[in-house]
Amino acid sequence: MLTVNAYAATSATGPLTPTTIERRDLGPHDVLIDITFSGICHSDIHTARSEWGATNYPIVVGHEIAGVVREVGAEVTKFAAGDRVGVGCMVDSCRECDNCRKGLEQYCLNGNVGTYGAVDRDGRPTQGGYAQAIVVTEDFVLRIPDGLALDVAAPLLCAGITTYSPLRHWGVGPGSRVAVIGLGGLGHMAVKLAHAMGAEVTVLSQSLKKQEDGLRLGADHYYATGDEETFAKLADSFDVILNTVSAKIDLDAYLGLLAVDGTLVNVGAPEEPLSVRAFSLIPARRSFAGSMIGGIAETQEMLDFCAEHGLGAEIEVIRAEQINEAYERVLASDVRYRFVIDASTF
Repeated sequence: MLTVNAYAATSATGPLTPTTIERRDLGPHDVLIDITFSGICHSDIHTARSEWGATNYPIVVGHEIAGVVREVGAEVTKFAAGDRVGVGCMVDSCRECDNCRKGLEQYCLNGNVGTYGAVDRDGRPTQGGYAQAIVVTEDFVLRIPDGLALDVAAPLLCAGITTYSPLRHWGVGPGSRVAVIGLGGLGHMAVKLAHAMGAEVTVLSQSLKKQEDGLRLGADHYYATGDEETFAKLADSFDVILNTVSAKIDLDAYLGLLAVDGTLVNVGAPEEPLSVRAFSLIPARRSFAGSMIGGIAETQEMLDFCAEHGLGAEIEVIRAEQINEAYERVLASDVRYRFVIDASTF
């Protein structure tokens, strides 16, 4: 097995620390990837701190992975050494259930294999992208187009596809009126993508402090939700609202901003339950929905779309020893808009 340097969480309360991990031997359909950049997602923090259920420590998180193929297995047909590639939130699925056969591996009925915190086909826990290298079956490796730099492409493997998938599913395009709640790691990509799809885009943020950024990224309008007049002014305005924040919000207030047949889609994942009054939905045939990432084919579609439209994440590149500081800054909303770790520093 290949031994690589990594950073791991060893408890829910302690800092991430340097370590080494083993990657499985290269199988016939496997791809060995030298990681160049790994994005920091809020999901990494939730998992490292056991906020979404018990975590099996030690754990190496990270599922926004960009790199270069070092070696491929004997029967690999899709990739070759030197290819620019990415790995997102999944590294396998059953491939046999109805959802997998439809290209919806993220909703695998037998449970997809997460990039970290899951059990891999060899029976060992999966370990993620805060490391020098990773081995992944070729069917779950994505090709990063030449038009995308690897550092700005890394966050697309989670933040990009998490927002792209619902925008596509709910038919966003020219003439669509889209609101994005929160201008953070997910929200800034939602704005970029919805704008590129031709929608009229509104940002709904607690204050106006990021207004200049929001308009630069492609928003047509920007409103502060801390202003009570916002909800009256924008009532019945939107076809799709994408909620990107991982905190409890007043869903009933936001549902009132939907037009008839409008949908509020939750992609943020707060720890606390969210409640909805029936009469926030019934009078205008509104829907409250959820969405996670996309399947492998849709993720590749997203990467190609981003390359075509010149879209990448807004990033701040850090060294490995800055990870713990970056976590605290994420929690304080002190990043614009995604931290990306330079994997050469592991």
